Amino acid sequence: MSIETEKSRIYYTKPSITDLEIHYATDAAANGWGEHCYEYIDRFERLFREHLGVQHAIATSSGTGALHMGMAALGIGPDDEVILGDINWIASAAPIVHLGAKPILVDVLPDTWCLDPAAVEAAITPRTKAILAVHLYGNLCDMDTLSAIAQKHGLYLIEDAAEAIGSIWHGRRAGSMGVFGAFSFHGTKTITTGEGGVFVTDDDALYERVLTLSNHGRARGESRQFWPERVGFKYKMSNVQAAIGCAQMERIDELIAGKRAIFSMYQNALASVSDRIAMNPENVATQNGYWMPTVVFLSNLTFDRDALLLAFKEDRIDGRVFFWPISDLNIEGIQCRVHTPRAHTLYQRAVNLPSYHNITSDEIERVANLIREFA
Repeated sequence: MSIETEKSRIYYTKPSITDLEIHYATDAAANGWGEHCYEYIDRFERLFREHLGVQHAIATSSGTGALHMGMAALGIGPDDEVILGDINWIASAAPIVHLGAKPILVDVLPDTWCLDPAAVEAAITPRTKAILAVHLYGNLCDMDTLSAIAQKHGLYLIEDAAEAIGSIWHGRRAGSMGVFGAFSFHGTKTITTGEGGVFVTDDDALYERVLTLSNHGRARGESRQFWPERVGFKYKMSNVQAAIGCAQMERIDELIAGKRAIFSMYQNALASVSDRIAMNPENVATQNGYWMPTVVFLSNLTFDRDALLLAFKEDRIDGRVFFWPISDLNIEGIQCRVHTPRAHTLYQRAVNLPSYHNITSDEIERVANLIREFA
């Protein structure tokens, strides 16, 4: 009697780690101390600057930390307002709340699921200090229109590019277009340092302020040991993390291409139901890094997201929900009553698909088969 082999589990994500990452991390653990304790950090920051085409980069312990320090260095604080999309992970809004400012949640566009510029402009008040453009799942915000709005009203335009490594807007990489950009290198991201992030900017003065904040308020060039000029933060990346990041950056083109290839396989596998679902867009003159392939079932279909996720689970596939509207979380410090109709229908009709670098075509077909059944 034959026993059916249990299906392999399909994870929604996992990092791509090779002998190069292990070699660099081992070297950092063995030798990266004392006078060598910043060598991999310095190298990682240089590699990231060169990839992104920016003047400055500061490696951080998280993308949230990069946002927090950048906003603090811009002077965002109590009574200020920062506009962002209602569909986002809480990490984008949290630094605003930490600084005593107020997140102003607005609706998103139906195709990119990113900030609706018209909703942004309508939400501007005398207290508005900044617009936070979050490039969701690798999709790009309309940076030209948002830049024009920010310039017209004298606002800072900040990029949360945590999910957008590999995405390009009209020749410029995501994260390089605002007053500053922030990236995440969490283990789920296209490149990883385990945990970690980076702050990037072309503004020399802003860079110096964030550099000081990142080191407990100790300014570069201060001759007195342990002499802070102000209370700062401790959001620094470790040398061992940066060593892994250096290996990832040496493979960055391969890793971005891998994500794009995975999305293409999903797109081909779901071509027969393309009139019933939408996926991450790639508009004219842009490139999508496709961090997280996502399907949105069209609103005219009857669709039960929980039923699909249960079907995934029964087939040993890790499903991942689309982000909830932040306004539905009922968290102190964040407005709860907003009119964001697109945000409030998107999450109910969408799921993220598994997309780790060594996913096989057979595994993608298993996932696609369930999507086709529900479509």
